[in-house]
Amino acid sequence: MNRTMITATNTLGQLQKQMDMIGHNLSNSDTIGYKRREATFSELLVQQVKNQRIDKFEPGRLTPLGIREGSGAKLSQSQLILNQGSLKSTGRQLDFALTNEGQFFKVLAADDNGSAVRYTRDGEFFVSPTGNGEAMLVNGSGLPVLDENDNYITFSEDASSFQLGDNGTLTVMDSGGANQQFNLGIVTVEKPQFLQQFGGNLLGLPVNLDGLGVTEDEIVTNVVGRGRADISMIQNSLEASNVDISKEMTDMLNVQRSYQFQARSISLADQMMGLVNGIR
Repeated sequence: MNRTMITATNTLGQLQKQMDMIGHNLSNSDTIGYKRREATFSELLVQQVKNQRIDKFEPGRLTPLGIREGSGAKLSQSQLILNQGSLKSTGRQLDFALTNEGQFFKVLAADDNGSAVRYTRDGEFFVSPTGNGEAMLVNGSGLPVLDENDNYITFSEDASSFQLGDNGTLTVMDSGGANQQFNLGIVTVEKPQFLQQFGGNLLGLPVNLDGLGVTEDEIVTNVVGRGRADISMIQNSLEASNVDISKEMTDMLNVQRSYQFQARSISLADQMMGLVNGIR
């Protein structure tokens, strides 16, 4: 296999990953609070072939001496884009939309090690009875919504009204007129490129956090105390995804053209090798 085939093959695999990423964005264009990902490419190792080893034999040369041969491109980063999605009014008391781009709700999800805190922009919440006259605030997948101290938000089962106050405070009123207040758990994402995507429109800390050289506090900040004054959200509304279908379709066409070009390079290299091998 010659250099052309190696370069094209390396790049084809990376272009397929970008195509998968675009397809994932398109499939979640109607998902509440979904944040799209964008691919960033970088060059693989290159080899510098110096065909003229003595510089003085190339007087007045303006281009670099020698030939630079690459070995393809790689997907260097899958960047999470936190741009605000459009807001749509629902008129439902348990629908909340965050309007600060870097803020996320906290929910508790099960994983291989038991349970872990996950982050989401999906503010479509529901009431789930737990027994003994109590109910719990959960998301659309039935996962418990957490407060600022990572505790469950539980209240009377006959709750009749929910009101969002300042600084992300949820007031629950039951049929008897009694009130309970909870501070919804909110985090601010400082370094979104380190967040790992999980199923159910959830984001979380990477499983190999220790090997990345960063701490949890450097990636996300739990909003508590005076910091809650920066929380920005509205009730009776939901945030749509920030996927621009026209942009994603344009990117898909560009990737398809690049994929076809690399595939054509392999075909041409194969034809050239066939011609060379046929010389007598």
